[in-house]
Amino acid sequence: MSNPATTSYPREKIKILFLENISDKAIEQFRQQGYANVRKVKGALSEAELIEAVKDVHLLGIRSKTKITQKVLDAAPKLQAIGCFCIGVNQVDLLAATKKGVVVFNAPYSNTRSVAELIIGLSIMLIRRIPDKNKAAHEGIWMKEASGSYELRGKTLGLIGYGNIGSQVSVLAEGLVMKVLFYDTETKLPLGNAVASHSMKEVLSKADIVSLHVPENTATKNLINKTTIKYFKKGSILINYARGEVVDLDVLRKALQDGALSGAAVDVYPWEPEKNGDKFSTPLQGLSNVILTPHIGGSTEEAQENIGEDVSAKLLSYLEKGITNGSHTVPPIVLPPVEGAHRILHIHKNVPGVLGAINTTLSKHNINILGQYLKTNDEIGYVVLDVDKKLSKQALELLKQVKETIKVRMLY
Repeated sequence: MSNPATTSYPREKIKILFLENISDKAIEQFRQQGYANVRKVKGALSEAELIEAVKDVHLLGIRSKTKITQKVLDAAPKLQAIGCFCIGVNQVDLLAATKKGVVVFNAPYSNTRSVAELIIGLSIMLIRRIPDKNKAAHEGIWMKEASGSYELRGKTLGLIGYGNIGSQVSVLAEGLVMKVLFYDTETKLPLGNAVASHSMKEVLSKADIVSLHVPENTATKNLINKTTIKYFKKGSILINYARGEVVDLDVLRKALQDGALSGAAVDVYPWEPEKNGDKFSTPLQGLSNVILTPHIGGSTEEAQENIGEDVSAKLLSYLEKGITNGSHTVPPIVLPPVEGAHRILHIHKNVPGVLGAINTTLSKHNINILGQYLKTNDEIGYVVLDVDKKLSKQALELLKQVKETIKVRMLY
């Protein structure tokens, strides 16, 4: 069974826009497949700039700074898919994208190792009080002492969230002979000798180092607050390389000043600058034994290349095969090509009777359906149809007229 040679739409006419200095690996993948019309922009764009930029764009690639709003989506009638070249998709109005039939992909696993390694490195730096000694050395002060410095071996690492990154940190920590406790709202199978706890309070009260690995939502906003900060073991360390809204930074500052916590490392903040060089402030600046980094937990050359390859592969699979596996909007479908057929993609509002209308319309015109695939979510339905090559153009026009249609595209 051979793969289709090309999409029905000339590849050189498909416009692709990549923002925020997305890895050149992504551009290479598209150009190797014959997509020459790729534009790369180093930084993020404002909503007004985006509205102007996306008018004729078919594929859009972004990272975490670019916000895709309803207004941006309304200005992009040709937009087929958005690739989020990062872990999260909270920068995209997913409901609006769903209603528009725009597929949204991301790379949830590609920078896992980069973040996990850094968590271990930070743990060592903080438990040895390296930030203080580094500062003193830069100021010309010799601070050779063992007081307050410890080994990681035998210490307890507490993980709040045991997903892709948390579990990877767990494995690395055990390699350093640490004990690992974790708490997750969902039941997770422990790796190695890690132990699942019944409550977050239990983890916070027993851990020498606490690392947060939770998403940003209403349940996790200010997860570390005036109440939960009291659960921490005295002199413990907090690491937040998850999301900026998870920790109340004023509360953390007071705990560090009072000596309730002996150190912290923070990479994400409730407010972050738009671009490099912009002024940045946080209540944690100037505190002893605190490491502050500018949202670079997953920012390694390897991670960016992996993300570029992962998201580009998903975008290409959708563009050329109609595959939506990993989509956060259009229902996931993975399907093989069919010999002797043309494939049409139909995205519609998820209301009763649409599939029946599709089949009835084509049947009335004696158009034979050689293969059909349907998946739905709460908002939309996604139908992939393989029809006779001789009648595919007629079928495409007929499908555009079906009530509740959002998008129709001849794939090949």
